[in-house]
Amino acid sequence: MVEAILIDLFNLPTNLQNNIQGLLHNTLETIEKFSSIHAPCVYLMCCQRQGSERKGEQESLLPALRGFQSLKRRLEVVCAQTTAAALYTFKQRLDEKDLSIIKVILPTLRKDIMKVYINHLFTAVYQFEYENLQVVPDCENLQIPEHQYEGQMLPSQEMALIQSEIQTYLESLPSLKGELTILRSSLIPDDIFIHGFTTRTGGISYIPTLSSCNLFSSSKRRDPQVVVKENLRRLAKAAGFNPEAFHRVKVDHANAVCIMGKTEPDNYDGIVTNQKGVTLAAPGADCIPVLFADPVRRACGAAHSGWKGTLLGVSMATVNAMVSEYGCNMKDILVVLGPSVGPCCYKLPHESAKEFHRIDPKCVRLFDSANPYIDIRRATRILLERGGILPENIQDDSVTDQTHNITFCTACHPDKFYSHFRDGTNFGTQIGFISIKD
Repeated sequence: MVEAILIDLFNLPTNLQNNIQGLLHNTLETIEKFSSIHAPCVYLMCCQRQGSERKGEQESLLPALRGFQSLKRRLEVVCAQTTAAALYTFKQRLDEKDLSIIKVILPTLRKDIMKVYINHLFTAVYQFEYENLQVVPDCENLQIPEHQYEGQMLPSQEMALIQSEIQTYLESLPSLKGELTILRSSLIPDDIFIHGFTTRTGGISYIPTLSSCNLFSSSKRRDPQVVVKENLRRLAKAAGFNPEAFHRVKVDHANAVCIMGKTEPDNYDGIVTNQKGVTLAAPGADCIPVLFADPVRRACGAAHSGWKGTLLGVSMATVNAMVSEYGCNMKDILVVLGPSVGPCCYKLPHESAKEFHRIDPKCVRLFDSANPYIDIRRATRILLERGGILPENIQDDSVTDQTHNITFCTACHPDKFYSHFRDGTNFGTQIGFISIKD
């Protein structure tokens, strides 16, 4: 069932612009005629000419809007100077109401172009269907040109212009929730490495559970890849790395490790390199983003360690890859655990808790309960130490001086971090990142 209707009046052909009132009246009449009391919200998307007032643009449509009483409360006008800006504003309106099934009524010649914009600005959470804008009787003899690319790929030049327009618009948006903040470890030498852990501030993501510096997009979430890319660009600028040489692990909640420069596995939770200027990253929204640095052999790594990856030894697998690939000495490798869900909040079913109890009983609190509290950070430290990493070369929440603590509980700090455990399925993601300076 359609939840919203978007009428695209943004770039009508010249021969229809003088008939915009008739086109709009005819379309609204059809919507009202076939709509019930629970009919969807209706949005009109039109062009705000440079130097004109938005109010003036809306007033020009008023004659066509009069008389549609049943639609009046559900009808909004979205005016902007570019299609990207108008569609992004429309998306915000949808997200405010949690709507996702949309019918787009538009001129035939706009269909292929609009599909490109929509593919960039929306994810698979949203469902779109398209309908041709019907001409009114006194326009029937006018020729509406068919789009020459109808049903085909747009030329690469036109695609590039659309992408550039979207990027330019997103770059113009203000940062939300304050300035971009990066947490850095005192253990990793900053004369050799660029590194840090992100927080949720300083990006452009506006959906509450994703706001504002979300750094992961998926088909199940409402933040599109272009927004995540803009958040990453802002992070890269603040941190000083090249976003075009950025590599994030492909999360599988296991222990495979990717060696940069070799064949990339389909999925992996650890990644290592000795190449300068290449930034490695691991996501975390309760799971631990773990960073590895060897200042002697000048190699680094990143790993994503959830409870499954912790039990499978993903951190030691990453260490072992640095040793075998780059000749690192175990005693030289520094390991930092980033923000993640703490033992104060994290629970697992009793059967899974048994595995952590076997590592060390101190990793489990209220062991006899149905859902004991688990300390995946302590388990990670223990497995690293058993593997040969020096205790003093591991930084986590056990640091003596708490002013140096960066391993905060993500679930306990909603103002600073995302948390799947706390926020549910449409959660945002922070990352840990590291690279070797040029």
